[in-house]
Amino acid sequence: MSRKQIILFVLASFLLQGAKAQDKLSIDLNEAKQHALQFNKNIQNSALSVQLSQEQLKQAIAAGLPQVDATADYNNALGAEISIQFAEGQPASQIPIDPTSSFNLTVGQLLFSANYWVGVQTAKLYQELSEKSQTKTERDVISQVVESYYLVIVSGEALEILQENVNNLQAVYEKTAPLVEFGMTEKVELDQLSVQLNSLKNAMKSAARQHVMAQNMLRLQLGVEADMELELTEELDELLSGEDFDQGLTGGFDLAQNIDFQLMEAQGKVQEKQVDMQKANYLPSLSSYYSFNHKILKPAFDMAPTHMVGLQMNIPIFSSGERRAKVRAAKIDMETYRNEQALLEDQLSIQYKQLSFDLKSALENFINQQNNIEVSRAVYKNLKQKYDQGMISSLELTSADNNYLKAESDFLQAALELLQAQNQLNTLTGKL
Repeated sequence: MSRKQIILFVLASFLLQGAKAQDKLSIDLNEAKQHALQFNKNIQNSALSVQLSQEQLKQAIAAGLPQVDATADYNNALGAEISIQFAEGQPASQIPIDPTSSFNLTVGQLLFSANYWVGVQTAKLYQELSEKSQTKTERDVISQVVESYYLVIVSGEALEILQENVNNLQAVYEKTAPLVEFGMTEKVELDQLSVQLNSLKNAMKSAARQHVMAQNMLRLQLGVEADMELELTEELDELLSGEDFDQGLTGGFDLAQNIDFQLMEAQGKVQEKQVDMQKANYLPSLSSYYSFNHKILKPAFDMAPTHMVGLQMNIPIFSSGERRAKVRAAKIDMETYRNEQALLEDQLSIQYKQLSFDLKSALENFINQQNNIEVSRAVYKNLKQKYDQGMISSLELTSADNNYLKAESDFLQAALELLQAQNQLNTLTGKL
């Protein structure tokens, strides 16, 4: 190979390795949160909504700044004439209509408008509202990422436990088969082992599908491609040890830290401005203008001035009660908002108490299942030794294995419920 071919081969190898590396994403829980904040489509849309509110604020402000417009025109009557008879009995005079062309420049400036100032303030509040909505979207997405991360970890461990049990039961089956062949054990034991083994294999297939579904959900929330391989670098024990469950029970709840309550407060400010907007309709508005008119092609008779300035005031006088009804309607909406705010405060307080209760129950259940699995593991190991020594039958070992498997399953479910309860409480209290 020539030197150039060797260089091309090395570069191609590096590119292929880079492409393969990009097909796998290795992340811990914190990295998953950061990845979702950057690539999740819902969060990206909420960021676009914030940008949109910023542009709408600029539009509202620009409406009160100088407005400059220019027009140019050209008119041609195509040889037409005006016929004018100056005295009765005299022939009419024919006056040709000459082509005309002009350039007009107009500058307008709003001097006073209560609606304008209230509109600008409302646009600022809408921008604040969109930012709060973005924070809420980020919180909801992060909460979903945490839940999915937990589910992938737990479903993966459940799959590993089932695989281990299948391997253990397969070994017992293979050890029991020769005993049946030589008449040392009844065939019914081997049949029961076969049924148990098939059931475990089916359960393992179902667990594998659930694990894949959990991974797909996590991929969607992370904003990665559907065929991206995920490698979660944290174990269940790490996740459990990294949480302070007692702090979650004693930390308390500050309504001001809840994004739903913050959103409600921002909506209340907007609602107040809606009342002010309807009241502003009673006030007059004042604007000024300057006009410059240049005749490019002048007609024979032209009295239009070149420069013109002026003021215009719009004074609302009588609307048959329309403005009054709009003010009352806005005040009714304000009262409705206050009721909704009070209801939300009650709902959040009750929700906090319920989630605290759920976390406490989940923690107690987890501790109980943790003790159960230790006992079940010790019993299974003891019976496994007795089985290896020929002291018990395979059916007794299978029963112990079933109990141990159930204890493992109950422990994983308790761990998942504990982590989910903690996540839900953190989501509510703004500690996510």
